[in-house]
Amino acid sequence: MLSSALGLILAGLILAAPPQGQEPREASYRWVPGPQVEVGYRGADSLRAVSIGEFLAGLPPLPGLPDSLPRGLSLFIAPDQAAFDSLTGGAVPEWGAGVAIPSLSRIVVPGFGDRRAWGWSEARLLRHEWAHLGLHQHLEGLRIPLWFDEGYAEWASGGWNPTEGWRLRVAFALGRAPPLDSLVLAWPRDQASASLAYLLSATAVEYLIAESGERGLRIFLERWRSVRSFDRALRNTYGLTLGQFEEDWKVYVRRRYGWLFVVSHSSIFWLSLALALLLMVRVRRRRNREAMARLRASEPPDRPEYWSEVQGEEGSESSRSAPDGVSKKDQ
Repeated sequence: MLSSALGLILAGLILAAPPQGQEPREASYRWVPGPQVEVGYRGADSLRAVSIGEFLAGLPPLPGLPDSLPRGLSLFIAPDQAAFDSLTGGAVPEWGAGVAIPSLSRIVVPGFGDRRAWGWSEARLLRHEWAHLGLHQHLEGLRIPLWFDEGYAEWASGGWNPTEGWRLRVAFALGRAPPLDSLVLAWPRDQASASLAYLLSATAVEYLIAESGERGLRIFLERWRSVRSFDRALRNTYGLTLGQFEEDWKVYVRRRYGWLFVVSHSSIFWLSLALALLLMVRVRRRRNREAMARLRASEPPDRPEYWSEVQGEEGSESSRSAPDGVSKKDQ
């Protein structure tokens, strides 16, 4: 979602408007039918198409939505970059994969290369786009705020990992996080900045779930669909205006993902602690070796030097008093 027409989040994207110059649907793709989605493919992607269809058919219902959603979807496996650009309008950055187009009830995934979807499994990607389309079908015709659209898709898909929240605190401390002054986030095109914006939106939806659970989310979505207003549904369900929610959300993010959370969840912290302990052990051992060396230096030797001198003199006299090969007794 760049501006109002294109929305993108890390590897999963959503196009709010249909792309131009689409390929004829029936002319070039073969289709694997399914109860809620049919999967189109070209070339040698038939087995992958069957696998994707079976995976989506086996997904559990989306939280807060009717069990029948989404439905009537078409998923395209683009065989090459030209086909991918044609189906998506060519607006997808090179690190993006998986595009949802709600106006067409369509998902597009690449069937080529391995440079897309960095850090995303295909299962996570498919669940994410599936959640996008389910939400848009339930709220058909309504304007969905960017932060809620992406936050819901990631939370509902099971891809949101709260342990990643420590990155928000680090970003806040370094001044690299998107501002919290508004829930309307302008999604950047570069991967690192988009990732932070995504984390922020995910915590907003996480906060709603923490306040009322999935039942509260279902009631909120039903009221939103009924009254046709996000603000009114939020106020009627949670007793908050949008401004109050934003302030409470800020407090939640800072408390939930503060430095204590960073310390307790960061693998970097535990690695640093392990290295510090290893360093302490090495320093202690070195000090022990130095102390032992000093103690040994202060102890008297096992054979003092004057013992060695006397024995050496006696041995010299004996050797001088007897000719070679003759002992004193023989003399």
